[in-house]
Amino acid sequence: MLSKVVNNTSCYSLKNKDMLREVMVKIGLERIDTQEGVTVEALLDSRVTGLVMSSEFAKKQRFKLKKIKRPIYMRNMDRSFNKEGPIEYTVEVNIYYQEHRERTEIDVIGGQEWSVILKIP
Repeated sequence: MLSKVVNNTSCYSLKNKDMLREVMVKIGLERIDTQEGVTVEALLDSRVTGLVMSSEFAKKQRFKLKKIKRPIYMRNMDRSFNKEGPIEYTVEVNIYYQEHRERTEIDVIGGQEWSVILKIP
């Protein structure tokens, strides 16, 4: 695997026929309830419709889960529904990147390979 780091951003190229490219960015996440923070490498992805955190990562880092009123059914890239079920929880966090801070909610879903996925335009 090749890796290049520029300004807190890692670009990975996997050696295969498709030459899959993944862009990772190091961000800080702060729990709203305790003001405790954690640093994580988040995947930047233009195909997702929002911000996503894996349920495994949320539980491991003790983020406070907030139940949503109606489940949101997610589709995978192949248009099939996520096998782990719908989004039923969000977490409210402060996201830090370099000099920027933003308070937001992140959808929590199981079965994700990545800890956090951020939508890019």
